[in-house]
Amino acid sequence: MPEDRRFVIEKPRGIILASLPEGFVEVFSYGMVGYAVPLLFLSLASQKNYIALYHMGIYGNKELKKWFVDEYAKEESSKLDMGKSCIRFKKLDATSYDLIGQLWGKITVDDYIALYEDSIKSHKQL
Repeated sequence: MPEDRRFVIEKPRGIILASLPEGFVEVFSYGMVGYAVPLLFLSLASQKNYIALYHMGIYGNKELKKWFVDEYAKEESSKLDMGKSCIRFKKLDATSYDLIGQLWGKITVDDYIALYEDSIKSHKQL
């Protein structure tokens, strides 16, 4: 990652590392910092106009997505900018970091593998 973009993700990366359940390994792929084992679960990217946080658990777990959307509305004054698994932040503040830390700690490796395997068994897209 270019030096001028690296500093932008250092703090969110620290929050992720402090909150991430045991068993995930930090990797660098597709130009992003990611957390995997055995499946890619989280990614963090510094885009031109925002910081992108990709969380596959939000994509596959409706209850987790609802929890995050509800908590974001309680904690943040800005509108949530979110795709299927991507949460985009124009700027991160202390509240955002706390919420991200809570989100990252909500799914363990075993939980995510079970979610993934269930999606394969039921032929639904994760």
